[in-house]
Amino acid sequence: MLFGQSIFQSVLERLKAEEDATGETEEPAAHRVSGFSTGLAFDVMEGVSAASQRVGEAYFDNLGPESVIEAPKPPAPSPEPVMPEHLARTAPEEVAAELMISAADTQQTLNEKRRAFAKTNHPDGVALPFRDNANRRMMIANLLIDEAMRRLPR
Repeated sequence: MLFGQSIFQSVLERLKAEEDATGETEEPAAHRVSGFSTGLAFDVMEGVSAASQRVGEAYFDNLGPESVIEAPKPPAPSPEPVMPEHLARTAPEEVAAELMISAADTQQTLNEKRRAFAKTNHPDGVALPFRDNANRRMMIANLLIDEAMRRLPR
């Protein structure tokens, strides 16, 4: 704060005083900010050819007639995704066999099994048509691991 004003306010007053000193009495254009002597970017484009104002075509005027630009080819349609074998096994017994939960498992090993199972079976990591199976497998695995954790001695 300078003399009860912020620095910004004092700069604005100085710019206004300089403007008044130069004798500008005309009203500035609507797109100009008081105190700035340069216009905006669209002022710069005045007098530029209409061809170069087209977005993405500014350099085409400089290319010779021998250069022909081909449009990119659309990508080939992707083949139908094939469901991995493990996603077809949605029975609780099959998921339990994959997890191999035993009485010797600790909380740490159960958490590691959960992470490893989620790495290959999480619904976000599989193709859209197979997400229901992946979701079902993850729910079963989480239930089995949570139940095993509840049975751990405290």
